Amino acid sequence: MSGVILSIKDLQVSYGGIEAVKGVSFDVHEGEIVTLIGANGAGKSSTLRSIVGLVRPRAGQIVFDGEDITGQDTTNIVKKGITLVPEGRRIFPDLTVLENLKVGAYMRRDRLDEDIEWVYSLFPRLRERSWQAGGTLSGGEQQMLAVGRALMSRPKLLMMDEPSLGLAPIIVRDIFSIINEIRKRGVTILLIEQNANMALQTADTGYVLETGRITISGTGAELLSNEAVQAAYLGT
Repeated sequence: MSGVILSIKDLQVSYGGIEAVKGVSFDVHEGEIVTLIGANGAGKSSTLRSIVGLVRPRAGQIVFDGEDITGQDTTNIVKKGITLVPEGRRIFPDLTVLENLKVGAYMRRDRLDEDIEWVYSLFPRLRERSWQAGGTLSGGEQQMLAVGRALMSRPKLLMMDEPSLGLAPIIVRDIFSIINEIRKRGVTILLIEQNANMALQTADTGYVLETGRITISGTGAELLSNEAVQAAYLGT
């Protein structure tokens, strides 16, 4: 197994007096796909937001690529190689598809042509709609654009918050197929996903969060066959 690229140690996140994350610890190895599953309010999004600097942890440590990045600002963290595809896509509706992609590379000063071509090869529909305003795309196309925009920063670690939310099943399969293609390019992936079945089929490693704590962990296959996971998240 490759070395650890992200290490979370006793992470605690609070909003006012409410504890959202209560001492979460886990590692992500380079080249892995790792998923966090759990009910709404379990602390999954708070974990990702603290890693990328959108929320400051109350306690704990976040180590990325051998460096302690706990509490650093988001711009600095993106420069180091972490990018988040947020829940709800949050593309720029008045910008074209191509302009949205270029926004994702706003900190780069080199040529973008090769990476734009890679994104278009992953998502041919974006090439077809290159000059179309982002806000006129379908939900699935907007999700593709959000992922493509994140890839334009050339992340070492791509984090995704509910990439399949609100999408038709056939589009969901496409998105997860693309996640595997992205991993083949050497990008490590940490994702939150309400479609636990698809997430665990895709992931190397999975963690179940319940009320701010990790309660079950294992390989994706192990969690798929775990009776407690099946009952709570797979409807079996």
